[in-house]
Amino acid sequence: MIFHSFPLLCALAASLSWTPAFATSDYTEQLVLEPLPPSSLLASFNFRSNESTAAFEQQNFRYFPRSLGQILQHASAKELHLRFTTGRWDAESWGERPWHGFKEGGTGVELWAWIEANTDDEYGFPLQSLVIRAFAKWMTLTQSLSGLFCASLNFIDSTRTTRPYLTFQPSGNHPSGQNLHLLHGTLPGEVVCTENLTPFLKLLPCKGKAGISGLFDGHRLFDAAWQSMSIDFRPVCSEENGQCHVTLEQSVDMVLDIDRSKRPRDNPIPRPVPVDQLVCDQSKPYNSNDICYPVASAATKEWSLVGVFGRTIPSPCPLSKDEEKTVCIKVPAEREVLVTAGAPELKNPDGVSRCYTLLWDIPFNLQLPAQESIHQVPPTQPVLHAERTTIGNGQERGGLRSILTNPSDTMAVDFVYFETLPWYMKPYLHTMKTTVTHKNGSAEEIAPSEIIKDVFYRPAIDRKRGTQLELVLSVPAASTVTLIYEFEKAILRYTEYPPDANRGFNVAPAVIRILNGSSNSSPETSSLTYLRTTSLLLPLPTPDFSMPYNVIILTSTVIALAFGNIFNLLVRRFVGADEAPPSGLKAKIQGKIIALKDKFRGKGSKAE
Repeated sequence: MIFHSFPLLCALAASLSWTPAFATSDYTEQLVLEPLPPSSLLASFNFRSNESTAAFEQQNFRYFPRSLGQILQHASAKELHLRFTTGRWDAESWGERPWHGFKEGGTGVELWAWIEANTDDEYGFPLQSLVIRAFAKWMTLTQSLSGLFCASLNFIDSTRTTRPYLTFQPSGNHPSGQNLHLLHGTLPGEVVCTENLTPFLKLLPCKGKAGISGLFDGHRLFDAAWQSMSIDFRPVCSEENGQCHVTLEQSVDMVLDIDRSKRPRDNPIPRPVPVDQLVCDQSKPYNSNDICYPVASAATKEWSLVGVFGRTIPSPCPLSKDEEKTVCIKVPAEREVLVTAGAPELKNPDGVSRCYTLLWDIPFNLQLPAQESIHQVPPTQPVLHAERTTIGNGQERGGLRSILTNPSDTMAVDFVYFETLPWYMKPYLHTMKTTVTHKNGSAEEIAPSEIIKDVFYRPAIDRKRGTQLELVLSVPAASTVTLIYEFEKAILRYTEYPPDANRGFNVAPAVIRILNGSSNSSPETSSLTYLRTTSLLLPLPTPDFSMPYNVIILTSTVIALAFGNIFNLLVRRFVGADEAPPSGLKAKIQGKIIALKDKFRGKGSKAE
């Protein structure tokens, strides 16, 4: 009763006495399910909260979380994008990334924001540089978000902070005249786990108790092959009436293994399939009685919300505005879908998706039975395939190789390639080489100027900032461009090595922004198509950390011997053998006799 009456009371109060700007406040949520080959399921959760600009500035929050709103206002962050990502997206099997890669971050934690820096400080004195002011607010923002999301964002210092020039563009509507500064930071070694999910849920109006957020389970979410949590804050102004509001969009995307999710919780160890149940690919040349390449069955996999997530959707969130398209699934029109009795169904005209409305009194469940499907929805092919690896050997030098493939046969693809390298990786741009491999297999080495249209390079300063490299590239149709350049490895100080130095040092993934070729983007993200490479592990010259122990032991031994000898020389007294007091049994007897004599002498003196 409390949940049902709360939105009615808010609406009544807003219509009677509150500011008219509150009319733009609303909240919506949606879940989109898409089966992926061979036996995976993509689940995209999206939560959007809108708040009027006037209410946000006055801290009159309705659906917008107060904890995050006060941090953004204190740090003067006008637009913010935060990403928590684990796993690897298999573009060859799953196709294009969800949301066109805009809501995906690099492995670990990635953050970029537009921060406003005023010309005067708090005391009215002009600052020497607005950049210093913006960086100070950036530090405030990262430290505050670190405590809010239980993450290590406070480790984003000046060495992990960059100022992209070409890669990121604001997606919100910012008035002219603002001194906005874009800052970007990454933590590729951050481990995303349940302690980051709990603060994420607390930002939602229903807190994971109702609505589609009731499906969240830390065991299932972080057991996915790939998952990403994103938070996007931006101002939006309507072109029709000119009203402005701020939007907070929270998204969770995960790729779950259907077969893995069916295993019982008490027996999570995967069991091999019996030999008689294996379906082998007969076209393989090495196929034999004891060698098998398994292929997926022609029948589609059976799954349900209860089987994949371990629970049903308890009820719709009472604060949600749009309840008609809460749960959507992308399957062919002829595919049978079983849902909770009474749930309304709405099929889209495209014939590849349908949506359902949740019921208030009955938990919602969705099931896809196993059946032969004549028509399969092919995954959308990405505009560009990117791969990045380290090459070379030795502890002094190395190289980075990026393989960029354009799958289109008709048009070239232009994009921005953004590298963030730590300061101990010193690249040599004069060693950059580009090779173009055509579809017929022929390869030729060409000048970098024929592929690279523009370059923005900011060199590193030891222990102060990393290297920033932005390249505007163009890959011809049906071609693959291989970009290679060398770098030198620096030797760190003894105290700068982490405890697991032999594991390697994390290098942030490269960020690629597509400038053209995105034909199926939504209007809001038409020019915001991104993809990221995998992160790298860089081995550096590592000293033998057992040597300090050996040095301490050797030094302690030498000092002990020297001190003992000197102490003996200063304290010990040398006398002749005849002058030395007697020792042994004879000395003990003589001592007893002397003691007795002294005793009797003492008694005689008392008698007198």
